[in-house]
Amino acid sequence: MRWLLRIIVLAGLGLGLMAFHQTRTHRPTRVAEATEKGILILGNGSEPETMDLHLATGTPEHHIFDSLFEGLVAASVENPDGNTPGAASRWETADFITWTFYLRPEGKWSDGVPVTAEDFLFSFQRILSPELAAPYAPMLYPMRNAEKFNKGELKDFTQVGVKVIDDHTLQIVLEGPAPYLPSMLKHYSWHPVPRHVIERFGKMTDRDTKWTRVGNLVGNGPFQLKEWRYTHSLTVERNPHYWDAKTVKLNGIEFIPIVSDATEERAFRDGQIHQTQTIPLPKLDYYRQQKPELFHEDPLLGTYFYRLNVTKPPFNDKRVRRALTLAVDRETLIRNVLRAGQKPALGFTPPGAGEGYTTPMPLKFDPEEARRLLAEAGFPNGKGFPKFDILINTMESHRTIAEAIQEMWKKHLNIPAGVLNQDWGVYLENQRKLDYQVCRAGWIGDYLDPYTFLSIWQTGDGNNNTGWGLPRYDALMQASLREGDATRRMAILSEAENLLLDELPMVPIYWYVRNYLSRPEVRGMKPSLLEHRCYKAVWLEGAPAARE
Repeated sequence: MRWLLRIIVLAGLGLGLMAFHQTRTHRPTRVAEATEKGILILGNGSEPETMDLHLATGTPEHHIFDSLFEGLVAASVENPDGNTPGAASRWETADFITWTFYLRPEGKWSDGVPVTAEDFLFSFQRILSPELAAPYAPMLYPMRNAEKFNKGELKDFTQVGVKVIDDHTLQIVLEGPAPYLPSMLKHYSWHPVPRHVIERFGKMTDRDTKWTRVGNLVGNGPFQLKEWRYTHSLTVERNPHYWDAKTVKLNGIEFIPIVSDATEERAFRDGQIHQTQTIPLPKLDYYRQQKPELFHEDPLLGTYFYRLNVTKPPFNDKRVRRALTLAVDRETLIRNVLRAGQKPALGFTPPGAGEGYTTPMPLKFDPEEARRLLAEAGFPNGKGFPKFDILINTMESHRTIAEAIQEMWKKHLNIPAGVLNQDWGVYLENQRKLDYQVCRAGWIGDYLDPYTFLSIWQTGDGNNNTGWGLPRYDALMQASLREGDATRRMAILSEAENLLLDELPMVPIYWYVRNYLSRPEVRGMKPSLLEHRCYKAVWLEGAPAARE
């Protein structure tokens, strides 16, 4: 009898396990469920450091801001790098110095409050206020007297080149002609922030107040903030007050912070996300050759480089900085390690950054000259060179690159370098405090002009973070803002870049391409040289129509 009972129990267990296995096998994946709901799930690299547009500097924040806010000019549905009306329905200029923007009367914040020209004036004053110490404030320096106000040399904001004509008309006056201004205005540093919300939680220049929290933050973009589960996900949903809400096809977007590219790729394979931010280096060839329908390689206007802290010996000696630069074999790194179509950065500004601009490319792999310079600086064959770390943020590809360059510096210069890994927020803070020796970095252009790459190296710029500065360089950058002749302006910028590449407060390594994985059901996500994303153009094949 006991044997019969045991057989019955075992048979029941077997049937139960089979049923459980079938349930697990046939359960829809997370992306299948999300697609059914019209929700796009994106890998977004690191956790956003902040949701305050005026305090952010990173790509993870940029991707989220593209969904929540909109500038006077927006990314085009057909071409995200193109310029199309956004918060302004149109604009006009006769001389590229004085620009008039006409805001949409139907424009509203996500809480239903109208968006007015006063909101833009408030936003420009906030980001330029010295008390806020906004790292991206120099983006507004083309505007008349913006730099003087930001540096405290001018106290009266009415002298800055922005004026409210009426509720829906805004005038911007520049230091000199800038035909590229509409492209600049798509960057989030120029976007409006909600005065009526910010002042509810403190003064205009207070940092880290509650205005950016879920339930408080309002934007004027196609989506609104729904949920932020720290280190898990940030979710946005359709904004019913958006002026072009009828065009928005998605019901929402989930931004997933996954710092490990291997973990992100595994999440993609397991049906957890629709699209990755990157691809692990060892998996590039597999997806390129075996899964081409998932593999994407887009051009990207950006430079991968190492910052050098020139306030700390021996990096305060430009001979040392040049030696480190000349000892990097970029061709070998790209061919044997990266294998993703990058180009060796022989200058800093990537080719194609601006019409009529030719990037100076004086850098090359020259280990013999590197050793000579190092010896001249007092370190023959690396003798006496202090041990230092290459600071990286958490990501396998950054470690792989750092270890390759670490080996090159050891082989060609006999100098000791370690690799120090830190989480995104700590890594950014240590850059700002100059608490590092060598630090990996990347810069994606904010608009189509070489100024976006060269301006960050001005003395005290919030994105410089090397301690380097040169009065002649600063003067050239300022002269480029006032020069009306395009050919002469490009010559000025070229002279500035040659100065930069002589001083080398950084080690240019390669010019980017963007490799990522995307499921076939993701449609309308167009490539962008500047990483602009027009989310209202995106839809999921097979998803129901977005709810009105």
